[in-house]
Amino acid sequence: HRRLWQVLGAHVMHHESVWGTHFAVWAPNARRVSVVGTFNLWDGRRHVMRRRGATGIWEIFVPGIGEGTVYKYEIVGAGGEVLPLKADPVGFGSQHPPENASVVRDIGGYGWHDQDWMQERSARNVPEAPISVYEVHLGSWTRKAGNRRISYVEAAEELVAYVRDMGFTHIELMPISEYPFDGSWGYQPVGLFAPTVRHGPPHEFRDLVDAAHRKGLGVLLDWVPGHFPADPHGLGLFDGTHLYEHSDPREGFHQDWNTLIYNYGRTEVKNFLTSNALYWLDEYHVDGLRVDA
Repeated sequence: HRRLWQVLGAHVMHHESVWGTHFAVWAPNARRVSVVGTFNLWDGRRHVMRRRGATGIWEIFVPGIGEGTVYKYEIVGAGGEVLPLKADPVGFGSQHPPENASVVRDIGGYGWHDQDWMQERSARNVPEAPISVYEVHLGSWTRKAGNRRISYVEAAEELVAYVRDMGFTHIELMPISEYPFDGSWGYQPVGLFAPTVRHGPPHEFRDLVDAAHRKGLGVLLDWVPGHFPADPHGLGLFDGTHLYEHSDPREGFHQDWNTLIYNYGRTEVKNFLTSNALYWLDEYHVDGLRVDA
């Protein structure tokens, strides 16, 4: 499935005329999976998900909850052990660090204004086209009063104007996908499908991309599927087994960074990463990806 984000994760919808959110997560070796959050007092007995045959997918529709709902997955492993609560691997939003739960975000319905750019984009990508890239870490490019990080909305005005005035053709943003540790600068991500909330919600990140395109600037993202941290809420031992990472630490553990390494030989993991790359291109109109290391 080339667009996993359309079927996994949390989707606000009407189901049989009832408004709510549909949750789906891949945990093939789990004995039980529940969605928990503030809406059910984090009680895994209240919203137990159903397993969809041999796919390893668990799903549930929860009426009456939507945008802004905080949630995680409670997973019982094959041996009956209750695992640390897990954030959604395909979650579209996250809490502000150091909190790390996923947040339901409705990413549909954005009104793009970059039609001219999107129509002309292919011509700008030919090898003969000039390119001059301004690489920037959004978290430290500038700070506001009280040492506050710049928001996506502010960057849509200030950063875009600066880069255009300096004569660059593209902005390259160092990693934007959600990450738990500020010191990693985003190079150790957990939420690959969530623009970091440090600068605002998903639609406001779209405001930044849209503003750049309307000013004739392309947007590139550092895309970093090289490794991921072993934080308990992340992908490591997701369903009690080595699901996303290699089981052999010689292949699945990066000694330099104390991080885990994706099992690129596993079909579902390749599918997960390929879908994530397409996600940024499709949903956020990003013009290219720079693959770290």
